Amino acid sequence: MTHDAAALPPAAASPEHPAGNEVTLRFLAAPTDKGHSGSVDAGTVLEWVDKAAFAAAVGWSKTYCVTAYVGNIHFADPVNVGDMVEVTGTIVYTGRTSMHIRTVVSSGDPKGGTPTMRSQCLVIFVAVGENGRPVEVPKWVPRTDAEREAEANAVARITVRDEIVASMKRQEYTDAGTAERVVLRFLAAPTDVNWGGKVHGGTVMKWIDEAAYVCASRYSGRDTVAVFSGGVRFYRPLLIGDVVEVEARLVYTGTKGMHIAVHVRSGSPKGHELHLTTYCLTVMVARDETGAAVPVPRWAPVSDEDKRLWEHARELLEIRGKAPGGRLPNHLLRS
Repeated sequence: MTHDAAALPPAAASPEHPAGNEVTLRFLAAPTDKGHSGSVDAGTVLEWVDKAAFAAAVGWSKTYCVTAYVGNIHFADPVNVGDMVEVTGTIVYTGRTSMHIRTVVSSGDPKGGTPTMRSQCLVIFVAVGENGRPVEVPKWVPRTDAEREAEANAVARITVRDEIVASMKRQEYTDAGTAERVVLRFLAAPTDVNWGGKVHGGTVMKWIDEAAYVCASRYSGRDTVAVFSGGVRFYRPLLIGDVVEVEARLVYTGTKGMHIAVHVRSGSPKGHELHLTTYCLTVMVARDETGAAVPVPRWAPVSDEDKRLWEHARELLEIRGKAPGGRLPNHLLRS
């Protein structure tokens, strides 16, 4: 972030959170956070989400942690410059080495009033030791009905997430595709560094949002904004000084939504090989001058690869429909 964020103390002393499984970051959305949409872009919000979840994960595990997965984030309402922002990361389930963290972004008038929830998602961090290998974390044991429900929802998403990851792995993206496609290339800068010397997961997600924005805006000929990101899978760390390639490709259109598959690859500038580091699917909508979502031209698959990826996008929609609250809004779909 380009401004200071105050982390509230873990809630260890609170009777509602006796185990200290929650961290809240609180700060003002600064003028430098303003994006192309006029409000704070989804990529910046994802940076905040990653930092709050990281703080919760490190506080729980007492060791360094890495982002493994970000799932099913809906951007319900924009965060505006000048808003008081609260980003709360709450551990709701732990595996042997992983922590599942529900992250909620809220904002409102800094002069008072109740903040409004703007987005929420589930982030998975893995604890690692000094050798970079996963280490065990303390087990989270829910104590209230609300905590048990949150844990059950996180567990229910494990199977869904595995199906999403498996579906993504089966896909191949080549030059045989004919859909709108954008590739951004640059060097990972020292300012992108995280506490472990690698690139922030949140920074990578901001790059994803930027590439998806360019791809969707070129296709629709309008200003666009992200309304959903899902299946953000981090395969390997991205190093400072790496050559980074962010490829965004249209794979499906709903009545107003453009489904954009984004791949992030990186490698040494001294070599020629780039490795996949992150993949996700982002849904963008086109907006008119008033900011209202408007219909987009229907994309018709042409090549065999186009048709396969179109079916892949539909399959992901069906898989997400199995998860608690995992259905996209009607206006993003085409019957």
